[in-house]
Amino acid sequence: MKFRITAVLATSLALAACGSNDNASTEAEAETVEVSADEAMAPVEEEPVADPAASVTASENDSAGTVTEAEAASVEAAGDNAAATAEAAMDAMGEDQAQ
Repeated sequence: MKFRITAVLATSLALAACGSNDNASTEAEAETVEVSADEAMAPVEEEPVADPAASVTASENDSAGTVTEAEAASVEAAGDNAAATAEAAMDAMGEDQAQ
């Protein structure tokens, strides 16, 4: 029993002696992080530029803005399914809290 206590005490003292934090690298790390944060927070000086190739004109996509009945029904069915799922989840959460 005394051997275990002595071993634990010796190990604790050895680890405490190694735990010194008096080196210069710690200070250098903090400055490096601050510089990066300052650069990230710097105001942006460039202005956005329009890309004409990214635009879609009405002549390229004649069906833009028109929705068929099948598409509308599909969207409405998806919305109904999402609402039913959300309602079931709320009911399940209420049952878990009641128990």
